Amino acid sequence: MVEPTRRRFLQTAAATAGLTLANGSGCLGQECKSKKIEADDKKPVRLKLALASYTTRNFNLKQTLEMTRRVGLDYICLKSFHLPLDASEEQIKQAIAQIKEAGVTPYGAGVVDMKNSQQIEQAFNYAKTAGFSVLVAVPEPKLLGLVEEKVKQYDIKVAIHNHGPQDKIYPTPESAYQKIKELDKRIGLCVDIGHTMRAGVDPAQAVQKYADRLLDVHIKDISSANAAGTTVEAGRGVINIPHFLQTVIDIGYDGKVAFEYEKDENDPLPGLAESVGYTRGVLAARCARAGEQ
Repeated sequence: MVEPTRRRFLQTAAATAGLTLANGSGCLGQECKSKKIEADDKKPVRLKLALASYTTRNFNLKQTLEMTRRVGLDYICLKSFHLPLDASEEQIKQAIAQIKEAGVTPYGAGVVDMKNSQQIEQAFNYAKTAGFSVLVAVPEPKLLGLVEEKVKQYDIKVAIHNHGPQDKIYPTPESAYQKIKELDKRIGLCVDIGHTMRAGVDPAQAVQKYADRLLDVHIKDISSANAAGTTVEAGRGVINIPHFLQTVIDIGYDGKVAFEYEKDENDPLPGLAESVGYTRGVLAARCARAGEQ
C-alpha cells in the first residue's frame, strides 16, 4: 500500500506546484469555487483545515501556535495540555486572546472526558467562557441525558470521538451513533479516521452513512487496518485519503478537518507538515481536475 500512495503524493504535489505557478496561490480545495465540485445543495464546499492540539502535547501553547501557523492551519481544537479545563475565567480569556493574536481561530476543545456530572458542568462552562462551538468528548452513556440538557442550555455541540477497537464504549462511529440517534442533533460525531480504520471500518463509508451527525473530523493515516495500526504521515499508510476527502466534500460537510498527528510527540512538525502538504496537494489536484471538466 505504501508505494502507490507515495506515487499519488508526488503526482498531487506536482499538480499543486503547477497551480501555484498558474494563479499565484494554488487552489487548495477550500478556496475552489468550481461548480463541478459543489455539493448537492449547490453551495461551494470549503474544507476548513485545523489542528487537534493533542498533536503538540509535549509543547506549550506558544510553541503550538507557532507550529500551527508554520504549516498554514487557521483553526485549532485545544487539548487540556494547552488550556486546562480547570483554568480560571481570566486564564481562559487570556489564552483565547493569545490564540487569536497569533492569527488562529479556536473553535473547540477535546478530547474531553465526561465521566460524571461535575466534569460535564465544568466542560460546558469552560467552552462557554472560551467561546467554543463544539466539545469533542467521550461522555459516559448513562450521562447522555444530562449532556443533552447542557447542549440545549448552552447551545454548544458535543461531538463524540471514537477511539478504535480497544475502546469498549465508542470503538466506531456507529457505536456512538446508536447511542445518540434519538437525542438532540447537536450531539453528534467526531470521526477519527485512523481509529475508525483500526476498527475495520472504512472512514469514508462512515462519514457518508452518518453525515447528518458529523460535527468534527480528526484526520490521520495509519500503518495497518487493525488494532496494531499506528499513526504515520498522510499518504504513507493504508487510508485512501483522496477518497475520504472527496466523500467529505460530496456530503457537504462544513465543519473542521483537524490533523491529529500522534506520531513523533517530541518532534511532530516534520510529519505534521508532510501530512498537511499531502492533503493540500490532494485537494489542489482535485480542484484542477474539476476545472478541466
